[in-house]
Amino acid sequence: MRPSLQLRMGQHLTMTPQLQQAIKLLQLSTLDLQQEIQEALDSNPLLEVDENQASSEANDENIDNHLNNEQVATPALDGSEDSAPTKDEISTSEALSQNEIPDELSVDTTWEESFSAGTSNTGLGSVSNDDYVYQGETSESIQDHLTWQMELTPFSDTDRTIATAIIDAIDNSGYLTVSCEDILASLGDDEIELDEVEAVLKRIHMFDPIGAGAKSIADCLLIQLAQFDQATPYIEEAKLVISEHIDLLGNRDFRQIMRKTRLKEPQLKEVMQLIHSLTPRPGDAIVQKDEQYVIPDVSVFKRNGRWVVELNPDTAPKIGINNQYAAMAKTSKSTEDSQFIRSHLQEAKWFIKSLESRNDTLLKVSHCIVQQQHGFFEHGPEAMRPMVLNDIAEAVEMHESTISRVTTQKFMHTPRGIFELKYFFSSHVSTENGGECSSTAIRALIKKLIDAEIVAKPLSDSKITQLLADQGIKVARRTIAKYRESLGIPPSNQRKSLL
Repeated sequence: MRPSLQLRMGQHLTMTPQLQQAIKLLQLSTLDLQQEIQEALDSNPLLEVDENQASSEANDENIDNHLNNEQVATPALDGSEDSAPTKDEISTSEALSQNEIPDELSVDTTWEESFSAGTSNTGLGSVSNDDYVYQGETSESIQDHLTWQMELTPFSDTDRTIATAIIDAIDNSGYLTVSCEDILASLGDDEIELDEVEAVLKRIHMFDPIGAGAKSIADCLLIQLAQFDQATPYIEEAKLVISEHIDLLGNRDFRQIMRKTRLKEPQLKEVMQLIHSLTPRPGDAIVQKDEQYVIPDVSVFKRNGRWVVELNPDTAPKIGINNQYAAMAKTSKSTEDSQFIRSHLQEAKWFIKSLESRNDTLLKVSHCIVQQQHGFFEHGPEAMRPMVLNDIAEAVEMHESTISRVTTQKFMHTPRGIFELKYFFSSHVSTENGGECSSTAIRALIKKLIDAEIVAKPLSDSKITQLLADQGIKVARRTIAKYRESLGIPPSNQRKSLL
C-alpha cells in the first residue's frame, strides 16, 4: 500500500477552554469556589476585588454611628459660646474613675496609651507574668488529657512507665483496647508483675473522665457507680443489672430483667434513671469533633405573600477588572508586555463571565425548585412532591447533567432550615388512589409517627406499614425499614424505654 492524502468532511463537538472553565465553576461548592477565585486573583494581575460596594456600605454605617454617637453642642444659658463637652473631651482618668470607657478614642491617641494593663486599680498591685500558673486545657486527644493528669500524680518511675503504656492503649471512646497481660508483655521487664499493672490501671480509672481505661461497658459503668454515695437509692440494684444482665439491658428486654431481678416496674424505672445518668463513652467528653459549617448559596424567604429566592452575597467576593492595568495594553511600548496584558485581560473577562453564568444558572434552578416544591415551604416535608432532575431540566431548558452539577454541594437557606438542593429531588411511590407520593414525604411521615409513639410500646415496621396504608400509601415493610435506617432511627426493640 502506498501512502496517500485524503480529504474528509465531518462534524464533531469540541469543548473550548472557556466552556470547560464555566462547567468547572458550575459544579464547585462554595468553599471550593472561594479558593478558585483566590487562585485566579493571585495568578491574574488584571483581576481585583471590587471593594467599592463594601466600602460604601462601611462608610454609610460609620456615618450612621457617628450621627448617633455625636452630641450636638448647645449654647449656654448665659449667652456664652461654651458648649457641652463631648465624649472625646472627657479625659481618660475621669472615664476610669467613673468606670466608663468612651466609645471612641481621641484621634491622636491609641488604646495602649489610654488604657493599659498597668492602670488597673483592683488593689492587687502589678502582677508579673511569671506568677500565673498554667492550669492545663482540654486537649483534642484523650491520651494528652490523661498524660497531663499522670504528670500531676505522684507515680514512681516504674508506675509511670506502666501508666504511659496503659494510656497509649486507650481509644478515643475511653476504653482499654488490650489486656493487662499484653501491656505487661509489651513492657519487657521481668521485675514488673501483673498486680502492679492492675494497680496502676485502677488509679487511671479515677482520672478525668471517670471510667477511662475500662475494659468493657459494664466495667465502665460500675466504676462510675462506685463514685456515688453508697446510700444512693437503688444503687445496689443498678450494679446488679449492669454486672449480670448487661445483655438484656442492651436489648431493652425489660420484661426479662424484671423477672430475673424480681424488681417491680416502678423500681426498675428508678434503676434505669440512675443508669441513664452514667456515661457509657467517657472519651466523648474529651475528644471534640470539628464542627462543620455550611454556607448557603441561596436564601428563600416569604415577602408580601410570595416566596422569593436570592443569592447569598457572602459566598464569593465581588471581583472586577483593574482598569489601570487594562489601559496599559494600549499605552505599553513593548509588544511582549502588551500581549501579556491582553491575554490576561481576556482570561479575566471570561472568568467573570463564567461566574455570572454560574450565579444566573443557580438562581434560575433554585427559583424553579421553589415553584415545584411550593407545598414544602408552606406545610413542611410531608407535602413534598416527587421530582427528578429531568423535571427541572425541562422547566429551565437545560440538560439534565447541568442540573446535576448545579444541585451538587449547593445549599439553600429556608425558614425550615438549610438543605442541599439534592434534598428536594426524590423518587415517587404510587398511592392507592392512583396518585404519587414523594419518598421524602414518606420519610417525614415515618418520623412523625415514631415521634408520637408510646416509648413503652414503640411501633414496629409492620405497624407503620399498616398506618401508612390507612392513609392511602402502600409501601412494603422492607421499604419502611430502609427509610427508617436512612433516618438513623433504631428498630422498635431498641427504641423501647421505661422512662
